[in-house]
Amino acid sequence: MPGTWLDTLPLWGVFGATLLLVLLSVEGGYRLGRYRHKVSPREKEEPVGAMVGATLGLLAFLLAFTFGLAATRFDARRTVVLDEANAIGTTYLRAAMLPEYRDEVRTLLQDYVDVRLEVVRTNDVGAGVRRSEALQGQLWNRAVGLGQKHPGSIVVGLFIQSLNEVIDLHAKRLAVALRSRIPGVIWAGLYGLAVLALAGIGYQSGLAGTTRSLETVVVAVAFSLVIWLIADLDRPGEGFLTVSQQAMLDLRSSMTEPAR
Repeated sequence: MPGTWLDTLPLWGVFGATLLLVLLSVEGGYRLGRYRHKVSPREKEEPVGAMVGATLGLLAFLLAFTFGLAATRFDARRTVVLDEANAIGTTYLRAAMLPEYRDEVRTLLQDYVDVRLEVVRTNDVGAGVRRSEALQGQLWNRAVGLGQKHPGSIVVGLFIQSLNEVIDLHAKRLAVALRSRIPGVIWAGLYGLAVLALAGIGYQSGLAGTTRSLETVVVAVAFSLVIWLIADLDRPGEGFLTVSQQAMLDLRSSMTEPAR
């Protein structure tokens, strides 16, 4: 599964590393502000506060954009599961009317759904994709044979149409669910802007000559939680926010009926 440099960390590691980075940024800014307060007492915190506010506004905008990106792709993964379950179910029903291979085709479709569910359970994406594509090849070979033997059959034509949709949705699922991730450059920009903005908060406090505030910890934890949530949304098959496979489970239960 293609990923970014952030994928080298588990989700709890993302939260911990982000929290540490934020606290270090604030502390570094605070110390720099205290130093500037001593060597340049004429520098006032009011203009700095305006600039820090503008930087925080940019950070909030980028956070909202990144969260929306992750949420949209999470929604797309949920939609494609339902679409794929419907397409497989339609193909399975139409296979019951085929003049030949009906039992074999339906068994292959059952295996296809089993593979899909097994990938979700084990998160072994590579093996699951290879097995799915092998089953697609077997199904398509049967469809080609039926098309050649019964070129004028409406039933065969409808079956081939629905099978083609199943194959298309497999490619869409890989693109949307596995390969469409938040780009690493956006993560880098988000973290870079966060360092600047939060260091600015510390700098303003140090320049004003105030003591360190416990509110800094609250800000750091809140920011780290948002980053953790975005990372969770962006990682299919990992974390607390996973796409429900109930549509596939219901489909597999309906496939236990013997072919007629």
